[in-house]
Amino acid sequence: MTSTFNSHWHYVWLVVASLIAGVMNAMAGGGSFLSFPAMLAVGVLPIQANATNTVALWPGQLTSVAALRDDMRRDLLPVICTASVLGGVSGAVLLLNTRQITFLHMVPWLLLVASLLFGISGPVSRWLRRRSAEPHVKKAPAIVPLFFVLLPVCFYIGYFGAGAGFLIMSVLALFGVEEMNELNSLKVLAACLSNLCAVLTFVLSGAVIWRYCLISMVFAGAGGYVGAQYARRMNANVLRTIVVITGCVMAAYFFWRNG
Repeated sequence: MTSTFNSHWHYVWLVVASLIAGVMNAMAGGGSFLSFPAMLAVGVLPIQANATNTVALWPGQLTSVAALRDDMRRDLLPVICTASVLGGVSGAVLLLNTRQITFLHMVPWLLLVASLLFGISGPVSRWLRRRSAEPHVKKAPAIVPLFFVLLPVCFYIGYFGAGAGFLIMSVLALFGVEEMNELNSLKVLAACLSNLCAVLTFVLSGAVIWRYCLISMVFAGAGGYVGAQYARRMNANVLRTIVVITGCVMAAYFFWRNG
């Protein structure tokens, strides 16, 4: 009886966490800080939990690409797509070849690093907006160096991914992409494509637990729709603070659990 009760509550937590994760992703990002631990809570092994969570949250990224397609710089699409495919596949393959216990011990560190990335994304975003507002002459970035800097970021997306979006924007800005709409659209494309490659790798390898994936996908989608309605009304700094605190709390929990 107790086991059945706990099992039901784990399902409830997965539904609630997926719903909130969808809202968070639509407003500020960081939904994986809740949905990934929820996958672990229902008894999914760490690597399968990460794979299942990636698949469940990916459709929301696809809709974002469709909405932002007109802002993308066509001359950068080949390098973005190539780095995303190679990085996404290699990151996913490495994840699948990582031992479960090793990845479990990496989880709190990954969550902590991702939380810190979100924390510093605010100042970086303000710098990018100021840079975008200044008069500038559009010039083509150095493609080969850009590829080799983007590749490890896309690799990280394929392996774990949380908090990588602003890294892509920062890299592109450092290589001369200064228009904010272009930065945002290319960031979404790189994240979506890297995760698509990871999704296909996870699905083909049989690493996805579909009964949990479909539950999370449906409710994350519903949460994303709700979050999109209120995203413009919320204070971005408050949202970012909530995401960072959530990530740090989850990291602290896994440090405690692994200890």
